[in-house]
Amino acid sequence: MYAEERQQAIAAMIGDRGRVSVAELADRYGVTTETVRRDLAVLDRLGLIRRVHGGAVGAGALTTIELGTAEREGTRAAEKDRIAASALPFLPAAGGSALFDAGTTTARVAAALPADLDLVAVTNSLPIATRLTGFAGVRVQLLGGRVRGVTQAAVGAETLRLLGELRVDVAFLGTNALTLRHGLSTPDPEEAAVKRAMIAAADRVVVVADTGKIGREDFVRFGTVEDIDVLVTDSDIPPSTHAELVAAGIQVVLA
Repeated sequence: MYAEERQQAIAAMIGDRGRVSVAELADRYGVTTETVRRDLAVLDRLGLIRRVHGGAVGAGALTTIELGTAEREGTRAAEKDRIAASALPFLPAAGGSALFDAGTTTARVAAALPADLDLVAVTNSLPIATRLTGFAGVRVQLLGGRVRGVTQAAVGAETLRLLGELRVDVAFLGTNALTLRHGLSTPDPEEAAVKRAMIAAADRVVVVADTGKIGREDFVRFGTVEDIDVLVTDSDIPPSTHAELVAAGIQVVLA
């Protein structure tokens, strides 16, 4: 394979997966890691990818642009449904409490709850609160604050004050991006502050995120990999990334 052909294939792979490692590319194409780094340097100069420590991500992986809930709802829908089903075993025992972060994957977890579940559910998401009110055994606490139109989530000082007074069994969190280096991140500082407070309020943190989020880095970090107890994601995760997350102490569940 000529260098140009390999570089085109690498760019296509990064566009599909979101992130690849130097070691994985070297093994896949039977070249040295130095050759891979040169390929990535070429692609980076062309604006097709962005080099990061140990590999590369898509050109738009580091962003302050945030898609709305409606735009994200249909993205990787089948994977999100499987992730939601695989997250249910981490619900607390009857009578326990759970935080549901705003997001399309966390909304699917909420929608998949057993009909007879006895649970105190706390959320800053208007759509999730609406869904949960349909469960007879779920007592819903909606956090107050200023509602962001793009995510339909309450944020701000009042939301943070309320979260600072809570202690829950488990928090189900979404994320826009996750890497070992940058941790959990999102484009908006106010959303990041709420997610950070949810982590602090929970005995256990379960992150639900499809593999399109893994390998991305967004503007504001709200947690490190050490903050994650469980990551529920789909089976498209690259084996090398899976191994790195497990080595970091995270229980990774593949849906």
